[in-house]
Amino acid sequence: MPFRSSRTARKRILGALALLALLGLFAYRTPFVQDRVGWRIAELQARIKYALSPPEEAVFTPNPTLVSIVEATFEALTPTPTQTATPGPTASATLTPTPTVEPTPLPDSIQLNGVRHEYQNWNNCGPATLAMALSYWGWQGDQRPIAEFTKPNPRDKNVMPYELAAFVEEETPYRVIVRAGGDLDLLKRFMAAGLPVIIEKGFEGAGFKGWMGHYELLTGYDDARERFTAQDSYIMPDLPVPYALVEQYWRHFNYTYLVVYPAEREAEVLALLGPQADETANWQYTAQRASDEIFTLDGREAFFAWFNRGTSLVALQDYAGAAAAFDEAFQAYAALDPEIRPWRIFWYRTEPYWAYFYTGRYYDVINLATQTLDNMSEPVLEESYYWRALAREALGDTAGAIADLRTSLEYHPGFGPSLYQLNRLGATP
Repeated sequence: MPFRSSRTARKRILGALALLALLGLFAYRTPFVQDRVGWRIAELQARIKYALSPPEEAVFTPNPTLVSIVEATFEALTPTPTQTATPGPTASATLTPTPTVEPTPLPDSIQLNGVRHEYQNWNNCGPATLAMALSYWGWQGDQRPIAEFTKPNPRDKNVMPYELAAFVEEETPYRVIVRAGGDLDLLKRFMAAGLPVIIEKGFEGAGFKGWMGHYELLTGYDDARERFTAQDSYIMPDLPVPYALVEQYWRHFNYTYLVVYPAEREAEVLALLGPQADETANWQYTAQRASDEIFTLDGREAFFAWFNRGTSLVALQDYAGAAAAFDEAFQAYAALDPEIRPWRIFWYRTEPYWAYFYTGRYYDVINLATQTLDNMSEPVLEESYYWRALAREALGDTAGAIADLRTSLEYHPGFGPSLYQLNRLGATP
């Protein structure tokens, strides 16, 4: 009798433990717990993974001599100018430029009020920063609906500028422009006109190791102190940032910026942009600017200049020129001290995939995507799976392509480009 009672007790204990484990798993997956605990677990996993396999030591070496033998497939997959299934730097709408107005003298200092500061949730600087920009115009939401729209998987490492722009255009009454090649004077002119500016930039320090991408909302400047005022979702509201530091880290994302504005102010925004209102002119200017910087910079900054040139040439559909620029960028990257290599850049920048795919360098696409995913503590980049899928299909591996497209949808449910490609292949998600 005691034996049977002991066995029954053990079963009850095991059952209770199983129930607790199930409840714990359910609780862990709730947004409340994810916001407060999930990032800590992910950070621990990352530390372990990166200690065992330091990502800064991995170097991608492109091979321009490995051109695909299936050129017919390449031709079949080359999109027409109207195809919109592939995400990337040309996703924002083209606006009709207006004549450039004679610039008026800028005030020495501007501080815009009315932004509701918001600290970001885990991996959420893009949605949090956009929520702050929208709050300036009276929008009452916060980062949560923006995150649900742009990154349904909270573990997604990045939100692209075109994804933020899509939220503004589709979910709010406001409008937005996305451009590259900005400069400090243009930032000041927007703020002097009462228009805060979101910039995409590099970011280092503040409690983590290595380089990362980040968004900031600029709401003021002070020429006497040579600094901007930033609403930073990670650090603090009203963060003073020196002009030189803004320019340096803004370069890391090709001087990309977003301006949200009411529809009735569109003519004013276009006038402030001048020739940059036209997207083609903007990318031509940005490509030339990167070329100029290549010959004045060295080390890591030269790497970013090469990368920016490649990015701009992709937007201009000069894929051969872009591929050559990225080859130079990767060579410069390999020469850097591992401690300063911006190895997370492929969480945010996909333009090398464009350049190598549309020049038939499918193995380079596959190798770069595979290395990028392997270097992550958790391989959650839907764009890398997407591009590896296209390259695999081009090489005749349709089954592998379908598997990658389905994986991309696991990490980003509803990801339009992958749904489009699966439908084209006659496969279910």
